[in-house]
Amino acid sequence: MTKEELKSKVVSAISLGCDKNKVDLENMLGRLKAYGFSISSDVENADIVIVNTCAFIQPAQEEAISNILEVESYKKKGMIEKIIVTGCFPERNYNQMKENFPDIDAFLKLSENEKICQIIEDLYDVSHAKPAKTFERVLTNQPSFAYLKISDGCNNVCSYCTIPRIRGRYKSYPISDLVEEAKNLATRGVKELILVAQDTTRYGEDLYGENSLIKLCDKLSKIDGIKWIRLHYAYPECVTDELLKYIVSNKKMCKYIDIPLQHIDDEILSSMRRKTNEEGTRKLINKIHTFYPEIAIRTTFMVGYPGETRSKFKKLCKFIEEEKFEYAGFFAYSKEPNTASFYIKSHLSRFTKKARLKKILSLQEKIMTMNAKSMIGQEIEVLIDNFDEFTGEYCSHSQKLSPIVDFGVRFIDNNKVKVGDFVKVKLYDFDGNDFKGEIL
Repeated sequence: MTKEELKSKVVSAISLGCDKNKVDLENMLGRLKAYGFSISSDVENADIVIVNTCAFIQPAQEEAISNILEVESYKKKGMIEKIIVTGCFPERNYNQMKENFPDIDAFLKLSENEKICQIIEDLYDVSHAKPAKTFERVLTNQPSFAYLKISDGCNNVCSYCTIPRIRGRYKSYPISDLVEEAKNLATRGVKELILVAQDTTRYGEDLYGENSLIKLCDKLSKIDGIKWIRLHYAYPECVTDELLKYIVSNKKMCKYIDIPLQHIDDEILSSMRRKTNEEGTRKLINKIHTFYPEIAIRTTFMVGYPGETRSKFKKLCKFIEEEKFEYAGFFAYSKEPNTASFYIKSHLSRFTKKARLKKILSLQEKIMTMNAKSMIGQEIEVLIDNFDEFTGEYCSHSQKLSPIVDFGVRFIDNNKVKVGDFVKVKLYDFDGNDFKGEIL
């Protein structure tokens, strides 16, 4: 096969896991597009399919396996030619995956992502072309917003987490590189940058010898076309007054912060190897509610961690009821090999973890619904993300609603607004999933 024949191939991808993993895939697709491949969202009619996997916890691995098996079935039917599996799953279980999935054509470790074009050349027995010097990320969502991955890896070594073993130690990306990427995204219509990392609040410490998150945000704020900048995954012990004041004072910073808390009980937090405790957590949340009330909080909690007694779980539920977080996510503890918590003796049954997850999700749903209904009648600015042809509604989000993970705002309009526009709407209803708004 010649290089020109290879370039006629169509590539599609399935992206699983977190938004950081999504950025990795978008960069791979960018390299493939620069090479000459066509990129399609139609998996069943592609020649080459990339399954970009997550392996953080067992349910993520099960989801990855399910998708791999489905794509394998397409290949057996002659619908696609090559399957490439990338992401955290091959990094974590490389030898096992090669043995268990013999029909997969290539497994890429994370360090091999940049070689995606050469890997495909090898699969088709084509000599290597000179890699493209530059490429543009292929955005897999409408370009009203984009994730900006500011680092990789993690140094926090929480007892339940596999990420440091999979991704390695914390590695910040240079400010100059991130600013150039953000400028490029802005020229393509991106209006909001969502800064992501395993821990955004330690950005720059490894690279510059000091925390440089605010310095990075200052640089990004000066980019024409970027109107909103949002912070995800801010560790509680690093959420300082300086950072909170900066979020409030910089008009481009979304009045929103994602702070994964994981639990409230001191014994559980200590066993998790978290660097905060109940007192510190309560002080932080109270400080934000009291002195920075304009900042909305999203958080995440884990239930069913080893040693979580009934009373400790009730304590967590009471904390949720007291704080009434605007947005909170929950997941059940997963016993993962090669983590410190794997060797703790007092593991809970799967039934207990599932029951506790169901209970606390129901509790938070009531709280979020109550919070949402209290917003009815407010006039807010939203950024339009897409148009739903089925319902005839525009889908959008506000500064205090992160896209995909939080509620959306839906409205109908005949005034020719478009994706990427900022408009003002008045909220008049909440249906349990999204707000309904009337454009002003």
